[in-house]
Amino acid sequence: MSLVPGSPARAQDTASLRKGMIGQWELSTTDRSKTCVVTLKPDAAPQGSKLELEPNCAAALPFTKDITGWNVKGLDIVRLQDAQAEAVIDFTEVETGIFEGLRTGEGVYILQNLAAARSLAKSMDQMIGDWAMVHGDGNTICGLTLTNNDAGHDNFQVFLKPKCDSAVAAFAPTQWRLEHGQIMLMSDRGETWRFEADDNAQWRLVPDSANPLIMLRQ
Repeated sequence: MSLVPGSPARAQDTASLRKGMIGQWELSTTDRSKTCVVTLKPDAAPQGSKLELEPNCAAALPFTKDITGWNVKGLDIVRLQDAQAEAVIDFTEVETGIFEGLRTGEGVYILQNLAAARSLAKSMDQMIGDWAMVHGDGNTICGLTLTNNDAGHDNFQVFLKPKCDSAVAAFAPTQWRLEHGQIMLMSDRGETWRFEADDNAQWRLVPDSANPLIMLRQ
């Protein structure tokens, strides 16, 4: 069955997206160094729906001063638009609750659920600092520091301390980030180690092994 514009399935998809967008969102640069809270409202406005921008938006993200409303275009585009209903920036969902939009000459911006964004920021803050890598037998094999220094592409710098185990030294992670509740350590060669929190508030390398590698806060 082919879906044609105006078909019930298409209308239903658009309506559910519109309904799901109503509420508070964080509009930000990819590294969240500049943020702005946008409240998308269900109330109708000329050629779209109403929204509210918090007072600091224009200072943080100057292009937001042109935004007067929002709309859903096609099946999956969330448009923040000006008074003529022209796109100031169009967003598409890249994962649940997270949308990306591109402004030519400026770069990519993120629109994500405000509560989720603040939860992630709080989680990030809790991760920053000194850690130890420990085997299941209790032997510490490496120390490392997770920082909030921007390394690009939503990653942050990580530094190994001297005298690390040869396997960790060979891996040589330089960047980290939180993704889907996992700590990801990444090397410049593209290798990635993922750690998941266990029931003891420790972070274990996945997949698990007989002598697991655990990250502990210091």
